[in-house]
Order: sequence, then C-alpha cells, then structure tokens
Amino acid sequence: MSAVTIYTKSYCPYCHSAKDLLRQKGVQFQEIDVTTDRDGQAAMAQRAGRSTVPQVFIGDQHVGGCDDLYALERAGKLDTLLAA
Repeated sequence: MSAVTIYTKSYCPYCHSAKDLLRQKGVQFQEIDVTTDRDGQAAMAQRAGRSTVPQVFIGDQHVGGCDDLYALERAGKLDTLLAA
C-alpha cells in the first residue's frame, strides 16, 4: 500500500472529512498539521502548488484536496492509487 500524507489544519472541516474517508477505508496516513507551522505551510505549498488545506499525497502523487479525494472515490480510482 502506498504511503499517504495529508497536510491539515486543526479547525478545517474539509481536513476532518478527508481524514474520515481515509479512516473508513482503513488507510493509515501521516498527518502534517500546519495550523501554526508557517514553514510547514510553505513546504506544503511548494510541494502541492496550492496553499489551501487539506492537501493529500498518495506516494509521491499529489491527489489534491478533499473534493479531489472524494471524486477519486466516486470514480472508483482511489483504491487503485492506494494499492499501488
């Protein structure tokens, strides 16, 4: 299974929703909370090309945010990415 990394902020409802989906699928993930971490936020923005949270990576592939993650699930493509 590919390693999953998710950048979050503690007060973000979209972050909670993305993590809920991953947990429902039994996926273990590394959470990087950038709530008060400006350097972490900058690193996330450089890596993802976006400054909003959540930002989800499966392996080295940038998946996007919460809506992108759920779109992959609806399209039946999330499990394939996770299994790679």
